Formats: sequence, structure tokens, C-alpha cells
Amino acid sequence: MPDDELLFRPVGELAALVRSAELSSAELVELSLRRIEALDPQLHAFIDVDGERALAQAAQIGADDPRPFAGVPIAIKNNRALAGWRLTMGCDLMGDWIPPVDHNVVRRLKGAGFVVVGTTNLPEYGIQPVTEPRRFPATRNPWDLERTPGGSSGGSGAAVAAGLVPIAHANDGGGSTRIPAACCGLVGLKAHRGRVSVAPDLGDHPLVIDGVLTRTVAETAQLLDVLEGYELGDATWAPAPAEPYATAVQREPGVLRIGVAVNSPVSGATVDPQHLRAVADTAQLLAGLGHEIVEITPGWDDPALARLFYASFMNASAMGIQVSGMIAGREPRQEDMQGLSWAVYEQAQKLSALQISAINARLQAIMRALIIELDPYDVVLTPGLAQRPLAIGTLDADAENPMDAFTGGGHFTPFTAVLNASGQPALMLPLHHGDDGLPIGVQLIGRPAREDVLLQLGAQLERARPWIDRRPELAAAV
Repeated sequence: MPDDELLFRPVGELAALVRSAELSSAELVELSLRRIEALDPQLHAFIDVDGERALAQAAQIGADDPRPFAGVPIAIKNNRALAGWRLTMGCDLMGDWIPPVDHNVVRRLKGAGFVVVGTTNLPEYGIQPVTEPRRFPATRNPWDLERTPGGSSGGSGAAVAAGLVPIAHANDGGGSTRIPAACCGLVGLKAHRGRVSVAPDLGDHPLVIDGVLTRTVAETAQLLDVLEGYELGDATWAPAPAEPYATAVQREPGVLRIGVAVNSPVSGATVDPQHLRAVADTAQLLAGLGHEIVEITPGWDDPALARLFYASFMNASAMGIQVSGMIAGREPRQEDMQGLSWAVYEQAQKLSALQISAINARLQAIMRALIIELDPYDVVLTPGLAQRPLAIGTLDADAENPMDAFTGGGHFTPFTAVLNASGQPALMLPLHHGDDGLPIGVQLIGRPAREDVLLQLGAQLERARPWIDRRPELAAAV
């Protein structure tokens, strides 16, 4: 297999090459570092790269290593603690603080044998659906360098799409795994709330869950087996799956009842005709595979839902800013951050603890009603995004009224955040390409804790319309 093809292959195949001694971990890591050196000056996907450390770790991995992904390079989004590497959250306030321990997700990925080659870029505090922090250069989409790769896991999305690494860590508090998947032509799963622990930092989190960005549904299933599961002290956790996801994904899903919804959950968001066509085409494909298709109009466009979610999201973001200040040893100041981050922080401070508790309680009451409304359907199909990947600079976090960027982000990505509020699993698939040559993702929403059904259906669609060999032209320029 040519070197320029290796990092586009599934991680299981790469690990098998290392186990068979056809390829060493050091050779894989060297290839990743070489591609990062060649392409990242254009993409700005990475914040930090440590080739010396990665190669030293790779040198310790032999063909007899029993770990399932021993020797395969990976990147970690720079908002999760990685012992010995600086943690920035994409902001100035954190400085160059180096955490002493690994986040649970990092520990599990290392435990599975992955070798960390670097950490990836994100917007300040993960607030925006584009990756344009003030502290670091904007990350660019490998399919079109003038467009965003999405956010907040945009650095990870760009890195995988361009073949700098075969897989990358991501997390999702309003769509931050699924949005880069849609923009960059990747697979992105937001698992059910509590499926992946946020240890050791928190007992739970009402919105955010960690995951990965991959090229195939099977890889996503395999990595969910690595990441899922209770950690001692968790306040919230999902019920254990009946069998490993890597096993479940290999079976056909059976005949499913699939609702198709294209009405935006965010008032004022207009869905691009290309995204509507992608949904219609996917529905036709699903019908051809034998599934029952039902057009539905969920009641998720209630303006109260958007107001409550935004308030909850802003409070969670403000908490991250406050924690950054505690690490820095001082109260956050306006000059420490972009205008949008400061506006979010100020607005959250206007809410009392009682108001925040009431907002979250009311939000969950509305979500319970939505989950019941969607329950007659095994899966719900929606557009992935409402707009094509935005031009760099479209959402200006330092505009005169920075909350315009917050509103604009909601209009760009109206179909993702509602699932963070409900906790349901949702899977983004790169089934289509637009007239502009960029990928178009479609989203599958599952019943609570039924990631297995989503993965089975996603794998069936992948077999019917394979996408693994699609890649941006830039990726071949090494």
C-alpha cells in the first residue's frame, strides 16, 4: 500500500499491520509527522505537535503488543487534559498550563494503544461552530481552504480529512463532533448522555460528551467500545450495551420505521436546498433498502426550547471560563478573551443559581416531551447542517455585537444542539457532496441509548454508498 494511502485506511487495518510486523508503529508515526509538517502550515489543524515524544512511545510498541490499536497515531482536541502537554481551551487565559493527569478519554485511548502525535485546534472554549480562536490561526477546511472545517472540533476534523492522522478525538456540546464531520466528510457520533465519562473533572455534564472523528462507521463503533463505560464516581451513566458495538455494527438493522424531518429547530434558520436534496435522496435510498419512511414535523421549533438551550449552553461555557480563571489564578477579564466569550460570560453572570436550576429543569421537561414525540420512530433523519461550510471570518467573535456570531452559528447548525439537550444519540454520515464539491452530511437520531441501531443503519448506508475513498485534492499534495 503506498505511503500516501496509509493514513486514510481504517485504524483496525493499521493496527493489524503493526501486529503482523508488516509496518512498525514508528513508521506510521513518522508518516503522520511528515504529513503534518507538509500540510498543517495551510490547515492550522494542530496547536501542539511533539514528534520526539510520539516516536519514543512508538519505539516501545512491538508486534506482540496486545492492545487493540497499538501503534496507531491519534490527535487529541486541546480541551481535554493530556498529562505533560499544555491545555489551552483555545484561549489566552489558560496560558501554557500543563495538567498533571490524563482525562478519562485520553487515558482510555492510550490504554487501547494509540500514540498521541499532537493536540488540535478549537474555538475559544468550544463556543462557536467554526474554529477561529484569537490565540491561534483559524483552522481551514482541506476541501476548500477558504471555508471552515466546522467546530468546535474543527482541528480534529481537518486533521483526519487531510490524512494527517487516521483518527482524532472530538467532543460535542451543541454539535461539535457532528458539525466537523458534516463539513469535512467524516463520520461523527454523539453518543447518549453519560455513555462516555467526563472523569476526573466532573461527575457529569448536561450537554457535552466525548467521542472521535473517523472515516467509517465500523471504526466509530470500535472506538465507542473503547470509550464507553462507568468510571468510579460518575453521577450519570448510560445503561451498558447488550453486546460490544463492534459486534452489533456487523449485523443488518432489520426493517426500521424512519421519520424524516426537515423543519429547523431554530427559528429564522433557512435550510439550503442542497441539504434538503441530500435528505430526500437519503430517504429514497433508505426506502430502497426496505425501511418504512414517514415524513414528520417534530415540535422542536418551539422558541422556548432555543432560549432555554442557549441559556444552559452559555452557563456551561461560562463555567469553563471561570475554571480557566481559577487555573490562571485570577478573575477572567475582558482583555483575556474574544468578544463573544466575554459576552457569554457576562450574560451567564446575570443568572442566579436558582434561575439556572429552573432553566435546566424546564429544558429537560421539554426534552422529555420531545423524546416521547419521537419514540414511534426507530430513527429520525434530518439535514446535518442548514448551510454550506461557511467562509472563514463569517462568524466574527470580535464583531461590534458579538452575539450576532452566536445567533449566526445557530442558523448554520440548527439540527445538532437539540440532541445535546435531549441526550439522545445522533450520528452524522458523509453520504453526499454539494455543487461546490464539499461534503454534505445527513444526521440520524436514535432512541435513548440505542447507538447500536444508529451504527447498524449507518453501516448499511455506507455499504450501499461507500465514501471511504473520497478525499480532498490537497490531501494528495505530499
